[in-house]
Amino acid sequence: MANQEEAEIQISELDLLSSMFPYEEEFAVTDQLALAELKHYVENESAEVPSSKVQFILNVKTEVPNASMVEFSMACALPFKYPGVLPEITVRSSFLSRSQQILLNSDLKTYLMQNFSGEPCMLSAREWVKDHAAAYIDKDLSSSSMTASDATQSEVTTFTRLWIYSHHIYNKQKRKNIIDWAKELSLSGFCMPGKPGVVCVEGLQSSCEEFWSRIRRLTWKRILIRHREDVSLEGGGHAEIQKQRKFSTLEEKCFDAHGARGNHMDLGQLYHFLEEKGCADIFQMYFGVEGH
Repeated sequence: MANQEEAEIQISELDLLSSMFPYEEEFAVTDQLALAELKHYVENESAEVPSSKVQFILNVKTEVPNASMVEFSMACALPFKYPGVLPEITVRSSFLSRSQQILLNSDLKTYLMQNFSGEPCMLSAREWVKDHAAAYIDKDLSSSSMTASDATQSEVTTFTRLWIYSHHIYNKQKRKNIIDWAKELSLSGFCMPGKPGVVCVEGLQSSCEEFWSRIRRLTWKRILIRHREDVSLEGGGHAEIQKQRKFSTLEEKCFDAHGARGNHMDLGQLYHFLEEKGCADIFQMYFGVEGH
């Protein structure tokens, strides 16, 4: 981040989005740690530049010609130099084909490049999606200037790893859901039940986001994404995705449960497990102390 001015602009824009769209189904920050780091940086409590970009979801409902409502999901990330550079936005909807989605995202990027160089533009991007996205559902791309090869070149696979924190995970049905949904979505990772509860899932970005969408709709005392990792894989196939994985499958991990209800895990063993997987730095993000 070049200077604090950009960080302050990002905080102001995120506060504005939060006040305009107070419900989680409209606007949700998906990496709370990145937001906390950014605020820490702005408040001059830390000279350390934030380690990851703030990422969030904006959901937009719009009417299509047959009068039904369709939801478009905008997965957004603010690069450190935003608004000096454009935000990273990917618009998705189950009603769009792959080629329609690529064309929509390409046109949105062109609109932002032409109109918002160096200016905050998240609200304008949302308005553009609200006004224009529905038209792409019925677009016949066979006569479009966008060829199949253009679409292929535009495709970038993103590998994602989500580190989820819950106040506790006891319920057997929830624990079963975590395992079953991960298997259904081809995600690997692990789940540590008890108090606190820790879930890590990794795989295709769209699969991770679907998993998070399902999990957070369940009833929890507290649940949030503590940290998120995204890796862009140009034309990434199955082999590339497999190379990024730190876990082979998703399994439940219990580390010498103790306490009155047998619901507290040995965090020392959790740290050594994370260390073996090359994820030791995550321990401090979860618990605020260095493991040993």
